[in-house]
Amino acid sequence: MRTGLILTGGGARAAYQVGVLAGIAQLRRDAGILKTNPFQVIAGTSAGAINAATLGCQADDFDSAVDGLMTIWEGIHAEQVYCADSFGVIKTGARWMTMMSLGWAVARWRRTRPRSLLDNEPLRRLLSRWVRLDRLDAMFQAGHLDALAVSGSSYTSGQHVTFYQSARKVAPWLRHQRLAVEAQLTVGHLLASSAIPFIFPAEELDLDGQMEWFGDGSMRQSAPISPAVHLGAERVLVIGAGRMHEPPGRRVLADTGHPSMAQIAGHALSNIFLDALAVDVERLQRINKTLSLLTPEALQKTPLRPIDVLVIAPSRRIDDIAAEHQGSLPAPMRAMLRSVGVSGEGKSASGSALTSYLLFEPSFTCELINLGLSDTLARRADVQRFFGWPAQAPKTSRASLRRRNSFVDTIRQSEFEAAEAAEAAASGGPTVSGFQF
Repeated sequence: MRTGLILTGGGARAAYQVGVLAGIAQLRRDAGILKTNPFQVIAGTSAGAINAATLGCQADDFDSAVDGLMTIWEGIHAEQVYCADSFGVIKTGARWMTMMSLGWAVARWRRTRPRSLLDNEPLRRLLSRWVRLDRLDAMFQAGHLDALAVSGSSYTSGQHVTFYQSARKVAPWLRHQRLAVEAQLTVGHLLASSAIPFIFPAEELDLDGQMEWFGDGSMRQSAPISPAVHLGAERVLVIGAGRMHEPPGRRVLADTGHPSMAQIAGHALSNIFLDALAVDVERLQRINKTLSLLTPEALQKTPLRPIDVLVIAPSRRIDDIAAEHQGSLPAPMRAMLRSVGVSGEGKSASGSALTSYLLFEPSFTCELINLGLSDTLARRADVQRFFGWPAQAPKTSRASLRRRNSFVDTIRQSEFEAAEAAEAAASGGPTVSGFQF
């Protein structure tokens, strides 16, 4: 069966996906399956689009692709994603806030309107080195990958657009307020898909010969699983960036007065990034149940077909994890976010929902990776059933899960950058622990 992978968005929360992928890689090795790519169709949105593109470009070596993602996400810092120093924060964030409050009265602010709260130019440079999109055609030709899709939302037309490349000809599809177009994927598509509204600037992309401004693909995304199905997936693994359902129980409400800007922004982002996926999974499960009730004759008369779906999502609230690491943000960022209601750490933290999307720091991302790894291994039987892998007892210790990624365990970030530069000079391209970007 052709297997699809859905990677959803969520800024720094996407580190959780890497832990899940590492768990799948380990279970795959335990099953003795080493050479084939487990995902023939990969679709990503927002930060998930970056992870998806990395897997697609390295579809000929899934383990190596996951190791590369582990190395990057475990050593990532905010300044590699956005300008987090004092000058960068003042240049974009402070000016943006001033424009919101006093810009109407100051003519010069109207002439130099800031585009976003943060400048993500460092991410553009990182992706240009990191994601080898020029390898996609070779992956298609060699049969390692069938299709890769990246979604964005057009501020210009209001349409939700899925850009895709595929090995075989796939007719573009059109639905209400969403469409798909075949395109040669670029770093611009990844930046557009991951441009969190208000926080990162929009990206200009060509759509059918017209230039349009695009933002985060999670906006107006009513059917996150749809691209993989249209591109031929017969079963789909979905990796979420937040808990799909809160457990029933008594709600604990704190008397905090009127919600801060940070609380409102975090709530809005949760709606953008999390709710559509839960609704789409429920819709798919209902369709599967309905199709199971049809007779074979009736089933042949409908274009619908059952899609096996496995969802792996965080077992803990990522907001709570972010609250424990808010102090890891660079000081200029903490100062700026304090003005909108982000404060404290741990149980006394406020605004952690917003912070969770911006916490590109190892203390936070490593904990999410470990959570994704643990959640996946805890569902070993479900993963084995989904892929049809033989059930076997664990053969290796937890430490051996990192056997291919020991590089980052022993080298600090500064040493990592020096080693990366030395390897790039020797090999003609940036590498990390044998992974060619």
